[in-house]
This record gives sequence, structure tokens and C-alpha cells, in this order.
Amino acid sequence: MFTGIVEELGRYLGREGDRFRFSGSVVLEGSRLGDSIAVNGCCLTLVQSDDDGGWWEADLSPETLARTSLGTLQPGDVVNEERPLTLDARLGGHLVLGHVDAVGTLEVGPPDLRIGVPADLLRYCVPKGSVAIDGVSLTIVDVVEANGGTHGALTFAIIPHTAAVTTLGHKAPGSPVNLEVDVMAKHVEKLVTPYLARP
Repeated sequence: MFTGIVEELGRYLGREGDRFRFSGSVVLEGSRLGDSIAVNGCCLTLVQSDDDGGWWEADLSPETLARTSLGTLQPGDVVNEERPLTLDARLGGHLVLGHVDAVGTLEVGPPDLRIGVPADLLRYCVPKGSVAIDGVSLTIVDVVEANGGTHGALTFAIIPHTAAVTTLGHKAPGSPVNLEVDVMAKHVEKLVTPYLARP
């Protein structure tokens, strides 16, 4: 489990088959083989690292590659990296699982960030609610409904610091981004749906 507060900008260094290599130093502090590290909001398992703490590797399954934007990374691309939450740490963002729901599109960059979102995820999004974009915990300003289309959008007010220390300030319009909606909204929906269906 993560908070959506990015600890460092790493870089995608390349891959051999399904094994991806990333640069990182902060996220390797205290991390051991088998530990989790979120990359652009996707929970990955550390399987190998440099003894000097300069790089680390993770194996990505076909499911991960199909459901996230990680397969589109090019060597040198910056990535958001975060270690999992510990019980004695502050929860500065919101509870982020690192389980990507869908891939959206960066339509307009900061400061007035606009992200294209599949229509079926919009029901979990509300103004002033939380969502993770590439693993960054953000507060929604407005929800732009799909109005019969396949995609709507979410808007956010991004401060310069957030743009500088996350991928959000480094991506061009049209770039894919990983989306994770608030898991509590999905749980509430599942719990109340049977009652709403009753006559």
C-alpha cells in the first residue's frame, strides 16, 4: 500500500524480455529483494538491484503490461517511484494500492491538468475526491462527464512543486498515464448494488 506521495523521479533504463530496469536510490534505502516499489503508480516487486544502489529491476507480467502504460516507456523516460507505506509513517496523500484500473491520457499539462479517463471509471470520481495519476495522489477539481462517449475527463490544479518532482511536469499532451481510483468508492458500490436492485 502506498500514499501517492512520490519519493523520487527515477528513469526507465531498458528491459530484457519482461525484466525492466529502473534507476533509483531513495527507493532502494531499506528495500530488500521481494519488496514492493511503485513505478508510475504500479506496484512492482524488486527482484534485483545494484550493490551501490544505482538501479533495480522488476519482472512485469503480461497482465501488467496489458493494463498499464509501463510497456510504452522508452529508455531515459522519467518515472515516479515510491516505497510502500509503513505503519509509523504519515499518510500525506490517500490510500493507493498500486493496482492500476486503466490507462488514461494527459490532455492538458500543468498547472490546469486535464486527464482523459475511460467513462466507466468516472462514477468513482467526485470533485474534491482523490485519484492517483501515475501514482501521484491528486485532488479532483472537476469531473467532465462522457455524455454518451467512451471517455470523459478529470481536471486538477497542479502547483509548481508537484509538476517539478513528478512525471506530470515532464509529459507532453497525448502521453499515457496510469489511473487508480479510490478503492473505497469501489467497495461502497459493491456493497450497495444488491440493495439498489431490489424492487
